[in-house]
Amino acid sequence: MSAPRAARPRPQEAFHAPRTRRPRRLTIRRRVGVLLRFPAGIALVSWRYVWRVTALHRTETEGDRGDLPPPLPAELVDERSKLLADGAGPMFHRRFSVRIEGSGMTPESLMSAVAADVNRAAPSAAAVFHKTAGVPGTAQVADEYRVQMPGPWDGPVRVVHRDATSLRLATLTGHLEAGQIEFRTASDRGCLVFEVETWARGGDRWADLLYSRLRMAKEIQFNMWVHFCLRTARFSGGRSRGGVTVVTRAVPEPVCLAARGC
Repeated sequence: MSAPRAARPRPQEAFHAPRTRRPRRLTIRRRVGVLLRFPAGIALVSWRYVWRVTALHRTETEGDRGDLPPPLPAELVDERSKLLADGAGPMFHRRFSVRIEGSGMTPESLMSAVAADVNRAAPSAAAVFHKTAGVPGTAQVADEYRVQMPGPWDGPVRVVHRDATSLRLATLTGHLEAGQIEFRTASDRGCLVFEVETWARGGDRWADLLYSRLRMAKEIQFNMWVHFCLRTARFSGGRSRGGVTVVTRAVPEPVCLAARGC
């Protein structure tokens, strides 16, 4: 049995984004339904997107405490936050990266384009972002989104970090996963670099069954972010150079349970 979790800090007055309605708890019937619908979602995403990849470099190794996500800002943690320790099963720390050549964009302008409309790069068959809190338009800290995904689970998230070249989201109650995701841009030797970094484990025991045991949700996530990288390269006006590199590190459950504040 894990040690009791520390009380979560109350949001500070700087946290102004309107709250969304708390997601309803899924019934057993709906949870069973996702088991039946997820294979179709995997097939659709894989057929449309994965086979378009010209080169894919994929490695998976064992992870450790160094793979844990950044701590969340205390003022953005409340009773709706779904922290890493709230999930179930191992965590998968993944980095998806693509080098882009021939684009006229800078790292800053590319990140501005992503933050202005995340759906511009997201595969609509696997994820559609709907802003549910905050001012319409560009993603800002404390904004919230509902990510519509295959099956009865939607993915509520909150923006917890934003600067000129990065945007990071954290999961909220009702999400299939527990963890964080960051979009990041940079430049390197004449190329733009776009990365998606995820720290995710099943949101509960049912989700862990899909995520790390049957590997269904894990593969949908894999396919979705590969496509996200490729589409970002396209709308930047450039082209991917060398395909997409994906590094996965699997972190054991006890390490996740010991994590605090992330």
